[in-house]
Amino acid sequence: MIEFSSVTKYYEDDAVLKDVTFTIDKGELAFITGPSGAGKTTLLKLIYCDERPDKGQIIVAGWDIGKLKQKTIPFLRRNVGIVFQDFRLLSNRTVFDNVALALRIHYMNTSTIREDVTAVLKEVKLGHKANTYPQHLSGGEQQRVVIARAMVSKPTVLLADEPTGNLDIDNSQIIMGLFREINARGTTVLIATHNHGLFHGTGRRVFFIKDHSIEKEVIG
Repeated sequence: MIEFSSVTKYYEDDAVLKDVTFTIDKGELAFITGPSGAGKTTLLKLIYCDERPDKGQIIVAGWDIGKLKQKTIPFLRRNVGIVFQDFRLLSNRTVFDNVALALRIHYMNTSTIREDVTAVLKEVKLGHKANTYPQHLSGGEQQRVVIARAMVSKPTVLLADEPTGNLDIDNSQIIMGLFREINARGTTVLIATHNHGLFHGTGRRVFFIKDHSIEKEVIG
């Protein structure tokens, strides 16, 4: 589902990722970890084509990232949901509208949007907050809106960048529970985190990045 083969990425003259090779299988839930600045966020950006590799090959859901034309990238991104640490919710839009935006850009009809958004908000237990604005939500609730927004398009791959970085332990557990449920339905999930507590004891594969390369792979 996600394949990196000898991938290197430079920012100016500095290598942010060096000769990175790994594979995430279809339907897998896995973790990327390492210190700040190790390259975790850049790795995710390469997957959803916000950055392009300078060397090597990346395959995501059958798409060769290095060969994608700019006009084709939106089709890739329909298959990739993204959960950001800083939420990136629109403060002047309700919870419903923040989630619906992902469907409206694909010109889906109003009734389908209403049905799909209502269903996904129910899944993340925020159906009663549909008409609320983000600034009136707790941090955990805002992150659940972000997950709903990422999932409403029914992506085959879900990426999460430090999804619990701003949350307390209880909310972190809720968010991880949602990721497990999403994965159980067949979505491939890759989570970048510096928090070892998220993957300890999960039995999932964990890739450690150090000095901009994959140092080791272990079972959490």
